[in-house]
Amino acid sequence: MRLRELVFGAACAAAVRAAARLGVADALGDAPMTVQSLAAAVHSEPGPLRRLLRALSCYGVFAERPDGTFAHTEMSRLLREDDPNSLRAIALWCTEPWTWDAWPRLDRAVRTGHNVVQDLYGKEFFAYLNEDAPESADVFNRAMTRSSEQSAREVAALLDLSGSDSVADLGGGQGHVVASLLDKYPAMLGYLLDLPRVVDNALPRLREGDLAGRTRIVPGDIREAVPVRADVYIIKNILEWDDESTARLLRNVVEAGGPGTRVVVIENLVDDTPSMRFSTAMDLLLLLNVGGAKHTTASMTGRLRAAGLEVDDIRPVNPFLHAFDCTVRG
Repeated sequence: MRLRELVFGAACAAAVRAAARLGVADALGDAPMTVQSLAAAVHSEPGPLRRLLRALSCYGVFAERPDGTFAHTEMSRLLREDDPNSLRAIALWCTEPWTWDAWPRLDRAVRTGHNVVQDLYGKEFFAYLNEDAPESADVFNRAMTRSSEQSAREVAALLDLSGSDSVADLGGGQGHVVASLLDKYPAMLGYLLDLPRVVDNALPRLREGDLAGRTRIVPGDIREAVPVRADVYIIKNILEWDDESTARLLRNVVEAGGPGTRVVVIENLVDDTPSMRFSTAMDLLLLLNVGGAKHTTASMTGRLRAAGLEVDDIRPVNPFLHAFDCTVRG
């Protein structure tokens, strides 16, 4: 039965997506509701909605009560848009239409070691998103923003940067990590580096708000050069490209910082982590869309050492992220 359930995994993913798109979790308040009331709130038919909720309740997403009403569970609340730990955008991103085209071709990606998106759509993945699938691109941006907001607080809580005057967040997106660190260290100077179209949408706090005076926004491709000198460099969730790009970025950081500079690399791991099912699934999705890969502890450590970094410590940030605390060798 377990294998039978596994091969119907797509049904579970589709059910979560349907509930997220319908807004069921947002419509359901603290008190249990009848299916009829929920159906009216989300503009659906009561019968099919009951079937959807019954299927999800088997996985702990919503709970069916003896009187036939449905109530929230710890997991279903994470599908609410207003929950501080909301995973609604992530749930949508991981089930976007392109994923249903790509997953059946996993065997081809495994045989060849190459992504399948190029064959499917005739262009590189992010070009496809931005040019042909703007709704998916918007979902991606919202998912990454929400994920960054949540993990940035945990990264800032973990890292002790006392004694450092400056920090550079490489490929830092809208700047959630650097903003959290500047909040923690009121005298620190922060750099945000990413592609021009990304940093154009940096947090208003960094561009013109309370942190603007201590923030330097630097547009550019960090795979080509890291043009700032800082005491600490943060590299979070971007060492998933091909090996050549990863090696080039790490070389750029070593050259920019020089001996003794601290470099903190934060990544998902596919071994020695409580989130094996989640991390290994993301690893396969990276193979499908960009030909990238998540790392094992050994592979990450090997790449860092090969680039000229000494790995001083490895610590969990949360159940699915680890921080590699490194120093540039002399």
